[in-house]
Amino acid sequence: MSSSSNPHRDTPDDAPEVLHEDEVAEVVETQDADGDLVMDDGDDDNEELVLENDSIAYFDGHKDSVFCIAQHPLYPNLVATGGSEGDADDAPGKGYVLDTSVAASRPVLPPSYNSDPSSRPENTALQPLFAIDGHTDSINALAFTLPRGEFLVSGGMDGRLRVYAVSASSPSSVQFRFLAESRETEEVNWLAPCPSADYPNTIAFGASDGSVWVLTLDASDPSSPIQIVQTYYVHSTPCTAGAWSPDGLLLATVSEDSSLHVFDVWGAAAAQNLVTRNGQTVVSLTSADQRFEVEGGLYSVAVSPTGAFVAVGGAGGAIRIVGLPRLSQQSQQQQSRSRQQKSAAGSSSQAGAILAAISVQTDSVESLAFSPTAPLLAAGSVDGSIAVFDTARSFALRRHLRAAHDGEAVVKLEFVRAATGPAAGWLLTSCGLDGVVRRWDLRGATAGAAAGQAANAAAAGQAGGAGNLGLVKEWRGHRGGGEGGGVLGFVQGETGERVVTAGDDAVVLVFEA
Repeated sequence: MSSSSNPHRDTPDDAPEVLHEDEVAEVVETQDADGDLVMDDGDDDNEELVLENDSIAYFDGHKDSVFCIAQHPLYPNLVATGGSEGDADDAPGKGYVLDTSVAASRPVLPPSYNSDPSSRPENTALQPLFAIDGHTDSINALAFTLPRGEFLVSGGMDGRLRVYAVSASSPSSVQFRFLAESRETEEVNWLAPCPSADYPNTIAFGASDGSVWVLTLDASDPSSPIQIVQTYYVHSTPCTAGAWSPDGLLLATVSEDSSLHVFDVWGAAAAQNLVTRNGQTVVSLTSADQRFEVEGGLYSVAVSPTGAFVAVGGAGGAIRIVGLPRLSQQSQQQQSRSRQQKSAAGSSSQAGAILAAISVQTDSVESLAFSPTAPLLAAGSVDGSIAVFDTARSFALRRHLRAAHDGEAVVKLEFVRAATGPAAGWLLTSCGLDGVVRRWDLRGATAGAAAGQAANAAAAGQAGGAGNLGLVKEWRGHRGGGEGGGVLGFVQGETGERVVTAGDDAVVLVFEA
């Protein structure tokens, strides 16, 4: 995880306008004047440390940090975790597949729990269904293929890509079988399954040498179960993140060299004469363009639900929004219906255009997430804050949760994709190195609305008042504090009813919403 800073620098006259914090309508504080989370006053003279654990189940079979986690697309109870077998530099990697459905729902706790924490029901200890092995170094990337989860893929710091065939007619009858291994690079940094049903069981990964690979998996061909679709060598330093467009036609990747490349994987853009001179990409931006340059590198990327634009984040809190071309009929229809079209809709003419340059947070932006239905982009930073931008209003800052994770790095953000009711599209889950998972309700756009909500909360006697405005739930159980602690990832399914975490403390926890 990067912690680089990016000092303010002048930009040329033709650079896009940079949005600064003093230009926005609302900043939501989750800290007091001293920069701490709002907490009740207490007597520090005889303070007793009480470890909280809100989980309903746990798995402690990992011997060291759990670096990654993945969830089956059809059977969300099936969760794969991966990490290291020890703290040595050459420690082998190890992973497990868990069935979280065996964890019973926790009953509503009686009021007596507040005075007697020992009355809390004991957690369920999960047992692994399958062990992921064969890596000689840490497993740092896992993914199930789409759309049916027919394969589980693990990527390691040893450069190995190991593929397991998954057969499951029901959540209780799943079987895993090792299929094949590929080793094309020194280190696999990330994995991303292609979402297109036209290209099933396709997966992309980025490597430490800057290369990007697209592979298709086929268990029916024993002579070649791993088939290389495309290989790209355009990044000059490690490729740090990648994301597919919703239609699965484009693949956007970023690198420590501050470059963004959006690849035309299947030739759809080439058929419409929308590729760049290299014939491989629809967008190629590097630090050579001072309007795009992010000193210190890029570390996160996300494509909007309409496929109209891509957001990249990097050192010093820098975020760039770049337009993408319309390729599929589906993306064109989505863009025409979207509120985003009013200010930043992608079109062929806007492909590669820098639509916004944003600088609100003070340290590297490590996670980006678009809401599936609301006009929102959320950014998580190493400075511990979450910034939320309105994509329908020129990416104006909607909220800045300054102490979202108590000054510790925000590791991952993800909207609850299938939430119902008034909060649909507005619920965001986050995790950080403070060891806490939190869920936020991001409704409310103006300072007046925020003040009204704070007044209502205070009148109702809710803890935290304005300090916790937007926070609807938090789960504790992992050790925090950065080194040797924190939450390194989570999965939450479509509905967000259960959250499963990967802990730097070598523990996997299951929380219930």
